[in-house]
Amino acid sequence: MKTKAAITYEYHKPLVIEEVDLDPPGKKEVRLKVAATAICHSDVHCKHAEHGVHPLPAIGGHEICGYVDAVGEEVTYVKKGDKVIASIIPVGCGQCYYCYIGAQGVCRNNTLALFKPGPLVNSRGTRILNFEGPVAGFTEYTVVPEVNLVKMPDEIAVDKACLIACGVISGYGAVLNRAKVQTNRSCVVVGTGGVGLNAIQGAASIGAYPIIAVDIVDSKLEVAKLFGATYVINSRIEKDPVKKVFELTYGRGADYIIVSVAGIEILRQAWTMGGPLSTTCVIGHGWDERLSDWRPVEFCGGRTLTGSAMGGVRTRVDIPRLAELYLAGKIKLDELVTNRFPFSQINQAMDSMEAGKVIRNIIMFD
Repeated sequence: MKTKAAITYEYHKPLVIEEVDLDPPGKKEVRLKVAATAICHSDVHCKHAEHGVHPLPAIGGHEICGYVDAVGEEVTYVKKGDKVIASIIPVGCGQCYYCYIGAQGVCRNNTLALFKPGPLVNSRGTRILNFEGPVAGFTEYTVVPEVNLVKMPDEIAVDKACLIACGVISGYGAVLNRAKVQTNRSCVVVGTGGVGLNAIQGAASIGAYPIIAVDIVDSKLEVAKLFGATYVINSRIEKDPVKKVFELTYGRGADYIIVSVAGIEILRQAWTMGGPLSTTCVIGHGWDERLSDWRPVEFCGGRTLTGSAMGGVRTRVDIPRLAELYLAGKIKLDELVTNRFPFSQINQAMDSMEAGKVIRNIIMFD
């Protein structure tokens, strides 16, 4: 079938909206009618080859909510008409070692594989790469493996549900599943975009204190207060952000530091905000960054440097639960949405995201 898609033909250039051919759903695959796709900063990174130079043309978009339009053979989890989100993290196989111990996010059989040829072919017969591997959301229709789908309640609006597919789980999950922040312990969140704000509300939900938000944009820091930050630091204005964190934690340094933005220098500064036995959890990362300024002795006191991919979630356990928490008024999603754009204005939405003054822009499809 034909569908319109927004394609990257040249790095650093606007996306091109054109009609392309979409493969029919194959075995264990599902065709979705896309309803809403949020723009993540990773989409901007892909546009500028900041996650590596990959063959073009390619397509982005990985925070997707839509409706099942057709199913392939052996699909059992969903049926036509179901409301779903598509996540780049597949459900666990249920049979490998990691699934048995409850770590489905690192399943050894259903693995995350990025930068793969996708189901779209342009008018010149060229198959289009999916920047985000199993999913592509910058298109009216897409085909996704069933293992990457999670059913959503009818009550949740599509422009809120799509946020859970990446930004929400990446921040909220990193706090609960990877850093394992504890009640009454201090937590610093560096970067208060969509992922960082969800880390803040994750820390607030389990009673961390104080929760210190660090960013360079005052408007984002104001939003961080709404999500549960008890203190904010503008690291561009504050003379010594590390010293300020120690002051706010009674001289001890933070117990947990969540880093949701890229940059080795930023990570290094975040690490130094921690006290003895602290845990620094890396979410944000750039292409081919290398650690160089760490000494083994820094770890001898029990400090931990760890990482998080998509919050370490169990997709069909944690994602539905987050939807339930939202519907119960226990977590915020509405406040994450800055603007909504029609598909025809996707480049304006991307430019706005790149400018760094919005949390999430949503592409709404008819």
